[in-house]
Amino acid sequence: MKQSTVSKAYSMPLSSPAYPKGPYRFYDREFLVITYRTDEKKLRKLVPEPLELDESLVKFEFIRMPNSTGFGDYTEAGQVIPVQLGSMKGGLSHAMFLNDGPPILGGRELWGFPKKYAQPSLEVHHDTLVGTLDYGPVRVATGTMGFKHRELNAPDVMASLQAPNFLVKVVPHVDGTPRVCELVRYQLEDITLKGAWTGPAALDLRPHALAPVANLPVLEVISATHLIADLTLGLGVVEHDYLAPATRHKKPQAAA
Repeated sequence: MKQSTVSKAYSMPLSSPAYPKGPYRFYDREFLVITYRTDEKKLRKLVPEPLELDESLVKFEFIRMPNSTGFGDYTEAGQVIPVQLGSMKGGLSHAMFLNDGPPILGGRELWGFPKKYAQPSLEVHHDTLVGTLDYGPVRVATGTMGFKHRELNAPDVMASLQAPNFLVKVVPHVDGTPRVCELVRYQLEDITLKGAWTGPAALDLRPHALAPVANLPVLEVISATHLIADLTLGLGVVEHDYLAPATRHKKPQAAA
């Protein structure tokens, strides 16, 4: 294989990439998002500069993706922390757990999503929307919401989907030292909202050594949102390079 061919590689394995090139379009992507208040001191320790904590809130998300280009059929769950970068308000992806290899690999390699393998689920049981997260044989999260109790205002839901999202992308060098350590911003694009609802909700988090979602304890459930949408996962923009001293005081870029 010629060097010119190797230099165009975008993923491993070289001869059979684990996922195709984007863009990545999702159809009928279904979310259960439970927003809760947590311990502010614990939350502040997890928000890296230059991001700033917006409120002492966490969004626990269960997301069902039955039809996505390139990544297939899978489910994920995790925690997002509301943050600010300059005047931009968005969310920092703190922890994510998936049950499918290609989106774990692509998410980590391309954007820097903090993804680990586990067994999340999102299903309707009679009158209740139920999200669960199992790490091995251990149940670490259970979220429940009354199914479609009240329809939400579409413009407000669209605004939340269009907000910027932030990730800390870390790629080690072959000697184990950091080679890439960046704050990345991405946004969801070409969104078609098919429905959004709310209802009474509850969230139970359990301790686990390798899936420590309970380290951000639930003090109060604030709200819950159930929505279905088609959307494209936009590629990222580097907002801050932690390894480049010249960028330590870089002015944040405006969101698209």
